[in-house]
Amino acid sequence: MIHPSKERTLVILKPDAVQRGLIGETIKRFENTGLKLVALKIILATEKQLWEHYSKDNDWFLKKGQRIIQERKSAGLSTEKSALEYGKDIIRALIKFMTAGPVVPMIWEGNQAVGIVKKLVGSTEPLSSDGGTIRGDYTLDSYALASIDSRAVRNLVHCSDPVIDAKREIPLWFTSEEIIKYRLINEQILYDVNLDGIKE
Repeated sequence: MIHPSKERTLVILKPDAVQRGLIGETIKRFENTGLKLVALKIILATEKQLWEHYSKDNDWFLKKGQRIIQERKSAGLSTEKSALEYGKDIIRALIKFMTAGPVVPMIWEGNQAVGIVKKLVGSTEPLSSDGGTIRGDYTLDSYALASIDSRAVRNLVHCSDPVIDAKREIPLWFTSEEIIKYRLINEQILYDVNLDGIKE
């Protein structure tokens, strides 16, 4: 069994975060919690990698596609495709967006890493993300606007959720050799049971 302090999560700063110079600010927010950065790189993602990453089934496509059809009707737009195709268009748009420029994948480690990062990032739709979250503070996009414009929501960050997704996603972006094992000084204050060695 892996100790809870070693839980890992994947974060990807999307092209909009890179282009807007939010790499450092985002990293700072994660560091401030006490999470440990164990892998980081800047890359151009491939289409194949992204189809594997956004691995969805037909139920997911149908549910999302039905929402898109409702939004288009509410906006007075026609609907020429099936719900399934509109759902698949979400992934196609994401891939187009994620391959438009460099992305910054990283792995963060620490107790409840998946939950902590998800809380800091905010909900998937920036418009409904709380103030104080990365998406709530730095962008204002919405599902409705993205749907009308036939593009991906620009929400700055991908983060794994739940833990099982992190375990599936991390190997798509990093080899085991790229994940660094090291000790941070502040791990002692976060995890050492007896705080041995603090007093002189």
